[in-house]
Amino acid sequence: MRTQFELHSLEQFVALARARNFTRAAADLHLSQPALSRAIQKLEDQLGQPLFERHPREVILTDLGELLLARAKEILKLVEDTFSELSEASRRGRIRLGAIPTIAPYFLPGLLSGFAQKHPDISVVVQEDTTEILIQRCHHGEIDLAILALPIIAKGLEVAPLFSEELLLVAPVGHPLAKVTPLTIQAVEDFPFVMLNEAHCLAENISSFCRQHTVQPVTVERTSQLATVQELVALDHGVSIVPEMARRIDGSERRVYRSFHGEKPARTVAMMWNPARHESKASKAMKEYLLRKSKASQTAGKHGR
Repeated sequence: MRTQFELHSLEQFVALARARNFTRAAADLHLSQPALSRAIQKLEDQLGQPLFERHPREVILTDLGELLLARAKEILKLVEDTFSELSEASRRGRIRLGAIPTIAPYFLPGLLSGFAQKHPDISVVVQEDTTEILIQRCHHGEIDLAILALPIIAKGLEVAPLFSEELLLVAPVGHPLAKVTPLTIQAVEDFPFVMLNEAHCLAENISSFCRQHTVQPVTVERTSQLATVQELVALDHGVSIVPEMARRIDGSERRVYRSFHGEKPARTVAMMWNPARHESKASKAMKEYLLRKSKASQTAGKHGR
C-alpha cells in the first residue's frame, strides 16, 4: 500500500525535529501541543515505526526519523523552489512562439527586439518548423502562438492575417532576367529554377501562382533553406522567387531582386493560436503587438504609394 504524506505533516515533523520539544515546536507552528502530538502520531502510524524517542523534556530522532528528516527537507525545499519559480514566471511571463523557416530568420529578429523593449518582463521561446508541425503543436498546446503564411487549414484554431508581402525574382548579377523589361512571370519558364522542397508552404505558393499563369518552371534543384536558395542563385545554378523580407536583409552584391510586371506573386503572413487554450497575459500582449505592427506597416504602405 502506498503511503501518502501531507506537506503540512512534513512541516510539523521538521519543526519538531528542530525544536526537539513538543511545547516549543507547537508554539513555533502556532498549534496546540495536543494537535501537534496527534499529527506526529498519525505520521508514525503511517510508517509503522516511531520517529522520535520521547523523553520528559525533549524528543530525539530515531534512525528512521533521521532518514525522514533528510528527505522531508529536500521535499519542502523543492516545493518552495517550485512555487518561487512559478511565481516569478507568472510575474515575468513567457511565450512559446512558433514560426515557419521562411519567416523566422527574416521577420522575428526585428519583431522580438521591438517586443522586448515594450515588454522587458516577458521572455519569448522560439520554435521554428513547417506549417504542418506548427499546427499540430498549436493543437496540443506546445506553442502559444504561431506566425506562418496563408492558406492555413487547421480546424479548431484561430487565424488572423497580419500583412501581405510581394514575392520577388532573385537572379545572379549579370543574368538576362536582371534587365528584361517588363519582367513577366512567363519569362521565368525559359531558365533553370531553384526551389524550396515541398515541405515548405512557400514552394506551393509559388507553384500555384505559376500554374495560374500557365507557367511551368524547370526546377533543377530543391533545398530546405531559403538562404541556400539564395546562395545557389548567386552561384548561377538558376533563378528563384523569394519573399520581400528575405531581400531586405540580404547584403550580398551577387544577387539582383526584381518585381514582376502586372499581377505580382505575393503571400499573406498570419498568426495562429488555439482558442480552447488558456490565453496568458504574455500571449495576449504578443498578439496585440503583432496586430499593431501589422496596422502600422499597412498604413506606411498606403502613404508610400
